[in-house]
Amino acid sequence: MTSSSTPSNSSAPEPRPGSGTAPASSPASSSSSASASPSVGRAPVRRLVARGRGEEHRVASPLELFFDLCFVVAVAQAGIQLVHAVAEGHAAEGVVNYAMVFFAIWWAWMNFTWFASAYDNDDVLYRLVTLLQIAGVLVLAAGVTRAFEDHDWLLIVLGYVIMRLAMTAQWLRAARTATGAERVTALRYAGGVALCQVGWLGLLVLPEPARPWLFLAMVIAELCVPVYAEKGFQTSWHPHHIAERYGLFTIIVLGETILAATVAVKSAVDDNEALGELLPIAVGGLLIVFSAWWVYFTVPIHSHLRSSKESFLWGYGHYLIFASAAAIGAGLEVAVEQAVHKAHISTLAASAAVTLPTALYLLSVWALHARHYKVGTAQQTVLPVSTLAVIVCTFLGRGAVLAAGIVATVAVAVGVVLTARGHSTPDAHETHEAPETHGTRP
Repeated sequence: MTSSSTPSNSSAPEPRPGSGTAPASSPASSSSSASASPSVGRAPVRRLVARGRGEEHRVASPLELFFDLCFVVAVAQAGIQLVHAVAEGHAAEGVVNYAMVFFAIWWAWMNFTWFASAYDNDDVLYRLVTLLQIAGVLVLAAGVTRAFEDHDWLLIVLGYVIMRLAMTAQWLRAARTATGAERVTALRYAGGVALCQVGWLGLLVLPEPARPWLFLAMVIAELCVPVYAEKGFQTSWHPHHIAERYGLFTIIVLGETILAATVAVKSAVDDNEALGELLPIAVGGLLIVFSAWWVYFTVPIHSHLRSSKESFLWGYGHYLIFASAAAIGAGLEVAVEQAVHKAHISTLAASAAVTLPTALYLLSVWALHARHYKVGTAQQTVLPVSTLAVIVCTFLGRGAVLAAGIVATVAVAVGVVLTARGHSTPDAHETHEAPETHGTRP
């Protein structure tokens, strides 16, 4: 696994004999293009060598997109169980279980993503090991219900270990062709990942009260593996490719949120014909998701991914973005069930199920993305102030979700206006060179 923690130099690394680090124009780089097929004009099994950071036109491969879609199956299962836990009045326990399951999903996804950015050669063996990781996440998804309802973590741990041992095999394969510091890094990754799996097995034998503490210890251990592994050598992941991969997974998670909320509203309308109670939730939820997409994709983030510190914070911080984005969909389902009296919880609790993950999402996106490109106090405070306003919406009764959606929409509109004014001010251009943008910054 290659973590977001450790970027290499911004230009393509110089080739070293036997190091496996190829410049953008090298045959190793061009032959491992994501769009190429292992069956066309190339050997089915090839050396797994590093790709160049300066490689042009690097995009997500079909295998990576398939990988993401399969992982979202597990995300959906975690969201469904969070809905059941909150709707039944067990919010605290449900959130803890959700956080634990989501870490397993996110960390395995993240490890694959950064490794693939540096080493993907798309040969038969690479594809087979990746498909094994997909099988692992489906095993994990099958165990989510049992983990939430019966505290049975067998399938969760089994699926996670399958994914992580497959990742270990990829690192060992990279180490086989690498030399020097790069080989040491690959072996550190392989050893660290494999060793952590022994610790995770403790979830199967320890008593229930001790499991959260073991979980926290193992999270720390997993997060420390990339820090230790890349102390002497920085893997050659591709900033544009990484930014695209994270953006695509964000889109998929937001799409799952819309799907979950739509199904919940449809079922409620079919069973109860309570359109009047559900319409504010539906409109508010749609505004929240639209705004969530807007604030994330306002500016490209790849130019920010330079130093090790920046990459650590950005890559690891996406746990909050992904988890909160998925939790918004779960919260909308809870709000729908409470509105039609299927969930026996208060209106305040149902409102909080939507507003709190929305607030966390907005604040996380500001911290990881938006604040790096804001100019002036007014632009910098839009999302933090909006976060507080969304939390206040929790106390507005049945209009809470709609109010939160309006706040998020107003935040986007205010950001657009402030950015437009900034671009029209000559001083702003002299004091701040903005990166290329996909639109107007909120």
